[in-house]
Amino acid sequence: MVNLEWYRTFKEIYENGTLTKASIALYASQPGVSVHLNALEAYVGKKLFERTSRKMIPTEDGKFLYEYIIESLKKLEIAEQHFKKTTQEKNPSLNIGMCSEMFQLIIEPEIPKLDFDLVARFGAHTDLIKDLNNGILDLVITPKKQNEKKSLVEYIPFSKERIVLIAGNKTNVTKIQKHINSKNLGKLEEELLQNVWYSSSNEMEHFRRFWFENFNKKPAFKPNYILPNLTSIIRCLNNGSGLALVPDFLCQEQIFRNEINLVWEGKVKTENTLYFASRTDLKYKKELDTIKDIFTSKMKLLK
Repeated sequence: MVNLEWYRTFKEIYENGTLTKASIALYASQPGVSVHLNALEAYVGKKLFERTSRKMIPTEDGKFLYEYIIESLKKLEIAEQHFKKTTQEKNPSLNIGMCSEMFQLIIEPEIPKLDFDLVARFGAHTDLIKDLNNGILDLVITPKKQNEKKSLVEYIPFSKERIVLIAGNKTNVTKIQKHINSKNLGKLEEELLQNVWYSSSNEMEHFRRFWFENFNKKPAFKPNYILPNLTSIIRCLNNGSGLALVPDFLCQEQIFRNEINLVWEGKVKTENTLYFASRTDLKYKKELDTIKDIFTSKMKLLK
């Protein structure tokens, strides 16, 4: 009969790419990881990885096996988290998900003051909500509310973010401001297209939405620089040149210090409602309320 630990080991090798990293994730020895993999390959009668000097590359059989078992393993891991008995009272631990920019600005400075454990995860909002539904996360900060039947997730609005046009303070925005003041959107669009643009790979939806709501068309150009996140854009624009569309609360401090200029808030408000998405069966409500209070108070200060 196959040993469940063989499948756990196979999953970690597949996701981490090397025996060394898999052994660290499993808190096991590398020889022990190798033994489990060899046993599983002998059991299924197929080679699951191509061994190279740098990486374990899954074979087609390995890929098929991973896709076949991964959901079941995730369910078992969730069950283990919920039902594992302990001999001593554990420190409360909260698992939260949000964009990395919001974590760095809001939560990161407060971590040393917390009296409970915290695990933060970053990623696409749809993936984070999926983890919330599966019980892997306890709280997600999201601008997207999903209405799902028989869901244990509730959404509570707590703030808004507005997408605004900003420029590095070395950017010549004289003509841009002239067209904004005269409400000549055609000339404004032409002038905007003459500039260098920054955007983020995970926030292109903001970019396209702002453009459509203000110019009634999709943007017909690609930004010059597409960076990993919005804070990278803001750092690049600090005392520099170029344009970007970002949520207002992320750049308030730089605007106040005159490192970045607020150029335009748009002819209409391009806004997102921010929600606390949390499970109704959450165990650590007190700790959840602490995180919510931090967000609520800091977002008020940034407005």
